[in-house]
Amino acid sequence: MIKRFYADTLLGLTRPGKVLALYGPRRVGKTTLLLETSRQFEGRCFVGSGEDRTVREVFAAESVNTLRNAFANYELVIIDEAQTIPDVGKGLKLLADHLPQLRIIASGSSSFDLAGKLGEPLTGRKRTVTLFPVAALELAANDGNMTIRQRLDELLIYGCYPEVLTTVGFDEKRELLSELRDDYLFKDILTLDHVRNPHKLRDLLMLLAFQVGKEVSLSELGGQLGFSKQTVERYLYLLEKAFVIKRVGGFSRNLRKEVTKSSRYYFFDNGVLNSVINNFSSLNARNDVGALWENYLVAERFKKLAYQRIPANVYFWRTYDQQEVDWVEERDGKLDGSEFKWSERRKTKVPAAWRGAYPDAGFEIVTPGNFLSFVL
Repeated sequence: MIKRFYADTLLGLTRPGKVLALYGPRRVGKTTLLLETSRQFEGRCFVGSGEDRTVREVFAAESVNTLRNAFANYELVIIDEAQTIPDVGKGLKLLADHLPQLRIIASGSSSFDLAGKLGEPLTGRKRTVTLFPVAALELAANDGNMTIRQRLDELLIYGCYPEVLTTVGFDEKRELLSELRDDYLFKDILTLDHVRNPHKLRDLLMLLAFQVGKEVSLSELGGQLGFSKQTVERYLYLLEKAFVIKRVGGFSRNLRKEVTKSSRYYFFDNGVLNSVINNFSSLNARNDVGALWENYLVAERFKKLAYQRIPANVYFWRTYDQQEVDWVEERDGKLDGSEFKWSERRKTKVPAAWRGAYPDAGFEIVTPGNFLSFVL
């Protein structure tokens, strides 16, 4: 078992009369976390799933009396897979309003659907947390920093899904990732948003996988897929809301030489990225190690910012003459830039245009020798 970041704190984030929404991709351990949380609670607790017909019927009634009869004797109510309950937000609102002593946790694997159902009904009544594939800071807390260094090649190839991490054999890891890719990755999008061309999602992800760390042209993607630019935008939006990819935009303070209109897309997990292109070769046999390294660092940094609730705007930065900074964070008006390099032998200098435009900004080069401070 890998102890998750919220293992000791999720219960403390709940409040009587409020809903704690737990988002995250499938197979990252949300159900396990909820069961562990329920065992910590010393009062009466109900744990149910939106896939349970009886649970759906209670919420579908949208009746105060029905909800009161079902849950009045509990102090904590946990509803897993809440996105499968029609209009679940209305039912949770009734529950929070008329049984104000209840602490409520609702989890879901598709934020674009669950957020839509919870957003308006639960305005002012909910708090949101997200569970990602296992973060470096969780691995460090479990096994120490050296474990991450020792397993770095494995993390870049097979990623950080809990079941993949705890499986010993590489063949078994590949099978798990193939199952995740084929059976779970698009499940929410296909069932909840009625995508007309599901096979094109795989094609789109494959194109993105070969462009990690590079600016993406939506028009070019559309041309390769036979889609309009608007359709590509919609699919990218759905994939991001389903926790498959993450968009990073360009940074500019309106200097004429800076590129700002394009975006870069990263995968939330390296194992998913490699399963999409069906390449689990060792690092010394690959020509995309730099892209894998950049994707890993970006994903881990996003996890760190989310878990530690660090408010930051994130970007990449590039000029038309190809000077660039891979990662830019803007916090409290201060800029910090990071350049990601897998090879520590190659000397990298601060881009002259970056230093000239933002002389007060921080800058660091992140390599396998010093990356722990960036992700932890």
